Amino acid sequence: MARGGHYDWSLPAEGSTAFITELMRPIGTYLYGRKNYETMSFWEAPDLTNMTGPENQDFMRIWQSADKIVYSKSLESVTTQKTRLEKDFDVQKIQELKKKSDKDLCIGGPTLAALAIRNNLVEEIHLFVVPTTIGNVIPVIPVLPKDIVLRLELIEERRFSEGWVYLNYRIQI
Repeated sequence: MARGGHYDWSLPAEGSTAFITELMRPIGTYLYGRKNYETMSFWEAPDLTNMTGPENQDFMRIWQSADKIVYSKSLESVTTQKTRLEKDFDVQKIQELKKKSDKDLCIGGPTLAALAIRNNLVEEIHLFVVPTTIGNVIPVIPVLPKDIVLRLELIEERRFSEGWVYLNYRIQI
């Protein structure tokens, strides 16, 4: 939170919601940590349908239609449809899920992404740079052991208003 507990730093840049919706359209399963899940669960609020415009409605439908797996040792239950809770991030289960799924998987949040990158589960990184810094920042791209080299190939970039930049990298092994 910034400035008195407000999230105004994260308001979408012009055109970003439709762009993000298209990125999310092929997603079949979201993998979230607790904080990211709690943030995203907003998209299943009962009164959201009346609160948002067409761009947000499209995103909401896509998000709600996908499966969600939340990894948390502290959560006792989840509040959204098509969601299950797992206590541990099991690399083997995720490898099996990737093989079986005919749709893409999306990992939300840097902590889970770090685990996935360290275990060669990630093929691409989609990164939005928002020119705001908040205290207690977790690195977006994880600090890796010295014997692991992460090579990224830039395959797409796009600029938005408010200084937002989208970067899409393919991980080269």
